[in-house]
Amino acid sequence: MADAKFEHPDLAAIYDAVEADRSDLDAYLRMAEEFGARRILDIGCGTGVFALQLAGRGLEVTGLDPAGASLDVARAKPGADRVHWIHGDITALPPLPPLGGFDLITMTANVAQAIDSPALWSATLRGAHAALRPGGRLVFETREPARRAWESWNREESYEVVDVPGAGEVESWYDVLDAGLPLVTFRQTCVFRATGTVLTSDSTLRFRTREDIATDLAEAGFPTHEIRDAPDRPGRELVFVTRRPPHGPAGN
Repeated sequence: MADAKFEHPDLAAIYDAVEADRSDLDAYLRMAEEFGARRILDIGCGTGVFALQLAGRGLEVTGLDPAGASLDVARAKPGADRVHWIHGDITALPPLPPLGGFDLITMTANVAQAIDSPALWSATLRGAHAALRPGGRLVFETREPARRAWESWNREESYEVVDVPGAGEVESWYDVLDAGLPLVTFRQTCVFRATGTVLTSDSTLRFRTREDIATDLAEAGFPTHEIRDAPDRPGRELVFVTRRPPHGPAGN
């Protein structure tokens, strides 16, 4: 089940305004060009910001997300008819050719961490492997656990007021509810000043180590990977780039 910030219509409607800084996507756009990707699957596409940027470049894009309200926002945007939107997780993908079909699969904005269930995480990696063509790449980011990002998720450091078109001024902040690693649960509070409405959304993220992710990737059929730094958050984010072997399940 998707978090309320993605599934509640009022929260999904303000998501783009509250999370307006999407400079993280620049690196993904460059990688799509670097890898010569033409067919791309964006897992956890949310309100469609990245999917629409890719489609605007003439690429064939599929956006996949379990939150119906977020997809409703995405589908209402200009150019949305150029993206194939699917409601669900990796299991919702329609049947693909035996050798997959996507050149590139992405999980931006820490979507990988939001898949906190080990079973669903394993299914997502295996599903991505099956959906990629031989030689196709999977790219995702995750926070470096040692940087302890959650320590700044408090009202004092996260409070902001955003003027949202159609909704007026919205206050928002974060509070950590539990930090029993590897899971961190936190709450976002949004106050709509115009109406006094207060909405909250609880989220849980899994902080996986490099070693854990390497093991998970290998078990899913990705024997090798590269770790890049996130240009917009150097030293704080790990960007994993892995590839379905060009020949056979283990590259031989």
